[in-house]
Amino acid sequence: MKKFHSQLKNLFIIIVLFVNFGIVTHATEEKSELVFLNWDKYIDPELVKAFEAKFHAKLKPVYFETDETRTELLLTTDGKGYDVAIVADSHIASYVKRGWLAPIDKSKLPNLRHVDSQWLESLGQTKRYVVPYLWGTLGIVHRKDLIKEEITSWKQLYQPSSAFQGKIVMINDSGELIGLALKSLGYSPNSSKKKELDAAKKLLLAQKPYVRAYEYPDMGKDSKLVTGEIWMAMMYNGDALALKDEHPQIVFTVPEEGSMLWCDYLVVMAGSQKKKLAMDFINFLTEPQNAARLSEYLQFASPNKSAEKLLPKEHLKNPLIYPTPAVLANSELFKTKKARVRKKWNAIYSKVIE
Repeated sequence: MKKFHSQLKNLFIIIVLFVNFGIVTHATEEKSELVFLNWDKYIDPELVKAFEAKFHAKLKPVYFETDETRTELLLTTDGKGYDVAIVADSHIASYVKRGWLAPIDKSKLPNLRHVDSQWLESLGQTKRYVVPYLWGTLGIVHRKDLIKEEITSWKQLYQPSSAFQGKIVMINDSGELIGLALKSLGYSPNSSKKKELDAAKKLLLAQKPYVRAYEYPDMGKDSKLVTGEIWMAMMYNGDALALKDEHPQIVFTVPEEGSMLWCDYLVVMAGSQKKKLAMDFINFLTEPQNAARLSEYLQFASPNKSAEKLLPKEHLKNPLIYPTPAVLANSELFKTKKARVRKKWNAIYSKVIE
């Protein structure tokens, strides 16, 4: 009987261990969720699947339409509720000042060595909070079958002929909207001079009756550029090339005056409780083969020098993806503006889109 009780006791222990082990195993099998604040359709879905499989995680996307709307989302939670985000170069300094970004842990990001340092050095002290994602230009996308004139200048967008009334879409972002208005007038797109900003404001208000909407152009087969409801719009180069796949008469042009260069960066949010997984995700995207795949899929230039060696020649030599030296010479990166200048820009922006 004693032996029976001993065997029963051992059996009970085995059952308890099995049950407990099962519970632990089930818990460890639950996928960690990583919240990613990003533009819509701004990552290769296959890369997402590969990351999720490799790290046994689930990427939860949250989308924004413009840099301003991303900031509005973050303001509502004081930067909390997100793990990783895509942030434009011109917004990094203000996000750091608000305490929203965590410094990048280089020890957990060995693939950072593949990144072209020029995209970090241009940011000064804030470079330690970011990892470059993609870069490109802004230009004019238009329907060449509906517009008989050749589109070569920003003036044709900002000072359109009467035929364009209600046929134009402008990005609802103060940096792009005002910056390229300044560019069309022959000024620096980062100008802080009152006279030049007043001229840009006057130009934008005169353009307003021709603008159907201040928003980012629709993508896909239902886009108003595809249906012909819109004839011309401001757009990022890679998005315009993707939209061209929906309609062969859609053309993207970097105007003769040059453009504004932009670089989007990956950041880890200071409020994230999953910083290690966030670093793993960024490091994964910075692996040369993954960075090359991302560049080719989205048709934007990669800041990853090792990735460029893996890209097809036709991709690297496409001037609409990798701008020519002449375009680069006539273009500027967005610059962070002082508070008083930012206030002036915001006042112009608010007046135009009201």
